[in-house]
Amino acid sequence: MKCALMHKNIEVVQLVIDEDAVAITEIGEVLTPDHLPLGVHNLKGGVDRREMNDWLKGRSIPASRYGIWDLYKRLGRDSTEYLILKCYGLSLSDHYWIRPENTGLRWEDINFFQNNFSQDVGEMLFGREPGDLSNINLVSPDNTSDGWLRKKWIIIDGKRTLLKGGSGIWKQEPYNEVVATAIMRRLKINHVPYSLITERDEPLCLCENFLTVDTEFVTAWRVLHSRKMESQDSDLTHLLKCCDNLCIPNVKSDLEKMIVLDYIIANEDRHYSNFGFVRNVETLQWQGVAPIFDSGTSLWHNAFSIAEVRKCQPFAKTHEEQIELVSDLSWFNIEALNGLEDEITTIFSMSRMDKDRISAITNAVISRARQIHREVEDTHL
Repeated sequence: MKCALMHKNIEVVQLVIDEDAVAITEIGEVLTPDHLPLGVHNLKGGVDRREMNDWLKGRSIPASRYGIWDLYKRLGRDSTEYLILKCYGLSLSDHYWIRPENTGLRWEDINFFQNNFSQDVGEMLFGREPGDLSNINLVSPDNTSDGWLRKKWIIIDGKRTLLKGGSGIWKQEPYNEVVATAIMRRLKINHVPYSLITERDEPLCLCENFLTVDTEFVTAWRVLHSRKMESQDSDLTHLLKCCDNLCIPNVKSDLEKMIVLDYIIANEDRHYSNFGFVRNVETLQWQGVAPIFDSGTSLWHNAFSIAEVRKCQPFAKTHEEQIELVSDLSWFNIEALNGLEDEITTIFSMSRMDKDRISAITNAVISRARQIHREVEDTHL
């Protein structure tokens, strides 16, 4: 299939895609190089076909998605990569898409920010029968959603809203998102707020899309690969240099606040694709670090012992090592967390967890927050 990678209505680069393999087989003329996805350039300044394929396939539903095998079975496929082409590669995270040659399609007519979309894929991802398979509508932003937990996009009062489920015996992740929201609200950390709902007796969290028709999300992974890493740099210093090179504002202070949050909630899954940066689509001007989202894989969500040490990402292997990377804690206000214990208890009281587990998690959160406060006090001695 001959096509063009589009950025809204800007034709970026001409491509040839093998529709069966969902693979770019040929890179044609680069028409607007400034609008290429970050990290796809080769050493000669052109486009690296392997990097472009990684970028394209990175838009598909990951094979680790909870319930993915049910979706494979219903669709009669052994992967979901072909779904990318069913929705022209459109997503609700950015404004890239694939326009087949000679179609004359315009972004305004098909994008998910302004147009309705099917919920068939989202329903199937939650294990629900789609009915007549011959009438399934596969034009959906769920085709290009990332992450391992079940999730689906819906429209509520005209607002694009993401619903996400939990896992394991406690289905704890949705509640964790609301707890993280409470902490960030109190500490005045820029964040995407989550709330709770129940659908068919299943707890879900929901949040509105923080992006608009004028803005898009670029993952830290893409920024990290925008320039070559120097041998003396750590992952964090390299990322900061990449951001400085791209003129992204206020990065260090916002990343440090994210590290503090992740310490308090013992987040074990802050990988380079669930935090990043926001830029204007038209001007390509960077607005800064994206509001924090996707904090559910935390708070000992699948651990029977709350004392169990949890792994850490992305800048260190332990939270104790990672918190040492924070240079400024002057903004941290322990008094803003007064009453947090009761708020966490109230949130978790709606879950399947027993009182002892709720108490243990709550106490651990308060203890870790107090440890941050002690660090603040020590710096003022």
